[in-house]
Amino acid sequence: MQKLSFYKMSGSGNDFVMIDNRDSRLEVEPKVLAQRLCRRGLSVGADGLILVEPSSKAEFRMRIFNADGSEAEMCGNGARCIARFAEILGIAGPHMAFETLAGLIRADVHGGRVKVQLSQPQDLRLRQSIDVDGVTHQVHSINTGVPHAVIFCSDLEDVAVQALGRRIRFHPAFQPRGTNVNFAAVLDTHTLAIRTYERGVEDETLACGTGAVASALVGAALGLVPSPVQVRVRSGETLTVYFSGRGPEFHEVFFEGEVRLIYQGELFDEAMKE
Repeated sequence: MQKLSFYKMSGSGNDFVMIDNRDSRLEVEPKVLAQRLCRRGLSVGADGLILVEPSSKAEFRMRIFNADGSEAEMCGNGARCIARFAEILGIAGPHMAFETLAGLIRADVHGGRVKVQLSQPQDLRLRQSIDVDGVTHQVHSINTGVPHAVIFCSDLEDVAVQALGRRIRFHPAFQPRGTNVNFAAVLDTHTLAIRTYERGVEDETLACGTGAVASALVGAALGLVPSPVQVRVRSGETLTVYFSGRGPEFHEVFFEGEVRLIYQGELFDEAMKE
């Protein structure tokens, strides 16, 4: 593990450790590597670890491991980061397709802005009543590559995102896989603001791409917003979500936003200390 090259990237506030693993250079299990490297203050610090690996179905395969070491099916902002990463390294051109556990993802890279097409959303369910500590919450859910719950609120600043998000993330209604939890507010007919509790990170994050898409699609199904939808995330940046349909089925689902290449570095053994 001495001097393993890595990059740090951010997709609208979601930050990741990026490693080109096409030559199987890792000497440590990715789960363990993610747990160690994603610790803020003790190692690199990130929401997740993303690996580029070979694929027989596309130009490369994306694997993403959350900060707790769990492997996710997909990550929207991570997908935008890996697309720019692959273009910078010459692994793929600016128009590409890559493999994920959630299916094939297509991406267009235009400098620091990246647009991706997600796999077909599934399992839209509206107006579910969920009891948390004796309080009933109206929750909507949809899978946009990973499972998401969406709750619309009048004031996001009054929401206990960490506490309530965690209770819903582990609620029996969403077991055994659990769910990401998005709290959304309608700002105008084309704009939402969201805060997200992310499964695997087990905390609120500054952005969640699939959560922004899930909130936009649920909002459209409820008649609150039409495409395109501007979704303001906690980092202050805005993601744009495009789609056709109003539910229960949606097609041609895209979203785009800024991706930042923060730095390139080399990992030493001390980054892996417990």
